[in-house]
Amino acid sequence: MSTEKPRLSGADIFFECLKREGVEVIFGYPGGATLKIYEKLYDIDWLNHVLVRHEQGAAHAAEGYAKATGKVGCVLVTSGPGATNTVTGIADAYMDSVPIVVFTGQVPSHLIGNDAFQEADIVGITRPITKHNFLVRDINELAATIKKAFYIASTGRPGPVVVDLPKDVIMSETEFEYPEEVDIRGYKPKYRGHYNQIKKAAEIISNAKRPLLYVGGGVIMSEGSQELTLLARENNLPVTMTLQGLGAFPGTDPLSLGMLGMHGTFWANQAINNCDVLVSLGARFDDRVTGKVETFATNAYKIHVDIDPTCIDKNVIVDLPIVGDVKHVMAELTAEMVKKPDINEWLNQINSWREQCPLEYEKNDGRLRPEFILEKISEKTNGEAVIVTDVGQHQMWTAQYYKYNHPRSNLTSGGLGTMGFSVPAAIGASFGIKDRPIISISGDGGFQMNLQELITAKAYNLPIKFIIINNSFLGMVRQWQELFHKEKYSFTDLGASNPDFVKVGEAFGIPSSSTDNPAEVDALLDNALAFNDGPILIEFKVVKEDMVFPMVPSGASISEMMVKRLNPNRMI
Repeated sequence: MSTEKPRLSGADIFFECLKREGVEVIFGYPGGATLKIYEKLYDIDWLNHVLVRHEQGAAHAAEGYAKATGKVGCVLVTSGPGATNTVTGIADAYMDSVPIVVFTGQVPSHLIGNDAFQEADIVGITRPITKHNFLVRDINELAATIKKAFYIASTGRPGPVVVDLPKDVIMSETEFEYPEEVDIRGYKPKYRGHYNQIKKAAEIISNAKRPLLYVGGGVIMSEGSQELTLLARENNLPVTMTLQGLGAFPGTDPLSLGMLGMHGTFWANQAINNCDVLVSLGARFDDRVTGKVETFATNAYKIHVDIDPTCIDKNVIVDLPIVGDVKHVMAELTAEMVKKPDINEWLNQINSWREQCPLEYEKNDGRLRPEFILEKISEKTNGEAVIVTDVGQHQMWTAQYYKYNHPRSNLTSGGLGTMGFSVPAAIGASFGIKDRPIISISGDGGFQMNLQELITAKAYNLPIKFIIINNSFLGMVRQWQELFHKEKYSFTDLGASNPDFVKVGEAFGIPSSSTDNPAEVDALLDNALAFNDGPILIEFKVVKEDMVFPMVPSGASISEMMVKRLNPNRMI
């Protein structure tokens, strides 16, 4: 009986590996270096290849898919410019710890380093912005490399991995054997926290008078929302979330303080300033959260739970570090809580801060306000939609006014702040989520950065609701120019050059509408939410001069919030 293993080409091995990893969808764009792969793909019916219209769109779509599903997002592009066009998306995934694997074509091995046609050193280019990357020099290493790529991307603190595939490796043949396990020297993610540290943390929280849970995106990545909710509710602990942490804890729960930081709620930041025990769960003390580090939670005993040991003491020195998967640590922490902290007085204080400075905006002047639109979207979807925001003012207003009920509902670019993220990321999410509405929200500036992907949405007839918040400006930059740069609106006024967005949508075959009338918002949103026969677009022309408040100026302490009242002359 023959024991010979089948001989497969590199292209065949590529698809066999994807199949073994359970990949169902891949976002790509063909080119010369990947022609053999696309030749094989022609006859494959189990893999859904999504043809984007730009490789940056492929990377963001993979991010959207990964963020929405928790699975690894996959990208396939050609060499040279095809590969370099993914760099922004890779950097974005790196900053936000998103598990994606990007397969790039490469010139034949013997031409690498010769400045061959469409050659780029994508491994060197992406080394600082990937969790790891590989150049496959030998076809015999291809299967093991792809296995490692998926393992590295999805374990520990997730992140992007690049696999560079020279054309000769794709064309060559070898015996195929897929490794069942991965053992990488020096890479051993730690999932269980130290028992004595967890026990000590439980004791400290139990005896606290003013405890606060500070929750980041790590809780969502670890699928730890249920454990967080149990920990908070059983012990009556208030919860504040980072931008990426929104949805980890229900936004409608009385214990939710909403988002903290630069554009966080007044009461969340006041709680940070006055807590005596701060428990950081899957968060990294980002500068947009802490403000001036020297004044951040100065009176609090700080506990930091994170799977990535390099995040401990990186930005803020903590008193009790716990390295481990936050899902497991929270479950063990809840089990160790022998008594609930007595914090009724603390909760009453937080509620008084809510009443002192609620989120509010002008509602009675007949002009269309972004906050009004986002409140309406939250109400009409009951917090059940998947919201994919771009970057800028609308992103912060959405974080403030949309009440997320579930994790993996707030998909946004946080660390890198990539304009152009929303449209392709919403497309990626729509291939993973079929039972909830997907709403892409962009400013007029960011929308134009990847609007070519409207073709992709229409080509696959995806029921995405594209919302444009059009204030005819690069709104967040304009806000900073007004507040801190002598009102010199240098190259931020887009009004004269913006296209007719309705005509843009219609050019792609997408039903499109526009309004600046608050009375028309309800009907337009109702129609969009009821429309499931492909994408639909709504442009909301809002007031130009609105600014996002509260706001902590750059470099200031979060105790120095600018809080705008209905009377614009009153700030505290």
